[in-house]
Amino acid sequence: MLSMHVYEDRDLWASWSKIGDPVLHIDLRKWADICVVSPLNANTLGKLACGLCDNLLTCVARAWDLKRKPFLFCPAMNTFMWEHPSTRQNIDTLKEWDYIEIPPVKKMLASGDIGYGAMADIDHIVSQVQNALPSL
Repeated sequence: MLSMHVYEDRDLWASWSKIGDPVLHIDLRKWADICVVSPLNANTLGKLACGLCDNLLTCVARAWDLKRKPFLFCPAMNTFMWEHPSTRQNIDTLKEWDYIEIPPVKKMLASGDIGYGAMADIDHIVSQVQNALPSL
């Protein structure tokens, strides 16, 4: 049984040494009713869209039951990265697989630029999570 704990990449295979041992990313997938990645940066967005699984988050995502459990993602990146053609392709791919996007908003970014790419407001994200939960 999983405990309330902050898991890190190094925990991914720490409890596994032979067949039958717990596998953390599979246990997390079974335990959780919903997955929310907020913020989702351009790098991890690309990994998810390509099916890569080289860390705990991407392993959980790759094992996620997208037909039965909601997976929400909140892109957040610089406007220039947001406007890059690969970003739209990656988001479209995730949405085709039934991931749920909470789009970024336009405002001043960490870089000082003003434009789209800022993570959605927390209240909006919470509202979207609440909307996704009844479908369980």
